[in-house]
Amino acid sequence: MPDPIVVCEGLQKTFVHMGRPLEVLRGIDLRIDQGEVVAIVGQSGAGKSTLLHIIGTLDVPSKGRIRLGREDVTGLSSGKLAAIRNRTIGFVFQFHHLLPEFSALENVMMPGLIQGKSQREMEKPAMSLLEEVGLKSRATHRPGELSGGEQQRVALARALVLSPKLLLADEPTGNLDSKTGQQIQNQFFEMNKRHGTTIVVVTHDLSFARSMPRVVTMKDGLVDSDERMPGREASADKADEAPPSPSSRGDTVPARAVEG
Repeated sequence: MPDPIVVCEGLQKTFVHMGRPLEVLRGIDLRIDQGEVVAIVGQSGAGKSTLLHIIGTLDVPSKGRIRLGREDVTGLSSGKLAAIRNRTIGFVFQFHHLLPEFSALENVMMPGLIQGKSQREMEKPAMSLLEEVGLKSRATHRPGELSGGEQQRVALARALVLSPKLLLADEPTGNLDSKTGQQIQNQFFEMNKRHGTTIVVVTHDLSFARSMPRVVTMKDGLVDSDERMPGREASADKADEAPPSPSSRGDTVPARAVEG
């Protein structure tokens, strides 16, 4: 069995809203192994993004423990969490957050430059990733000269430029049309296939969720179901196939799980 890259034990998260406690996560137990591709789905307010942010060390739990690889990150300082995040995790969000004044290549290089690496050191891996996502010819273009799908592919390359073990994506196709969203989905599977990167995606896209080898459904701050789909490999070839209807295969991912 592969080693786990994420282990959550009894995770709880409570926010205070207008003087009242709001329980967003109510006790999450979850293990994600190295090399897995996982979709997290559920209605709005189920706690999906909060869980993703805690896994990514962008937030901390109110109670419970979380381990990334062999390192227990529970209770670490913000500085130590940032160091772990920078060397271990890549992020792709619904809004790509590219820097408009820089080219696609410069945007991809940026995580390394921020860490003090030289432009010479970063240019080769950044260009290689742009080539992988089909944007080598657009390397000198700024974000405003790229389509929405191209911008998201630049964001994906940027997330991978420091070779993170874990890629976290929050609604990465939420602002894209269905055809462009499918291309981004295929890119995730291809990156997993080429680099062995563990990928966790929060999505409302039912077709995307159905293409994943594992689907975790959340409800009311808890894991409602955790389904591994036998024979469904994480690959772009699989993602290109039209998913069968839920009734034809006993799908356990109901449409209501990804509404909202």
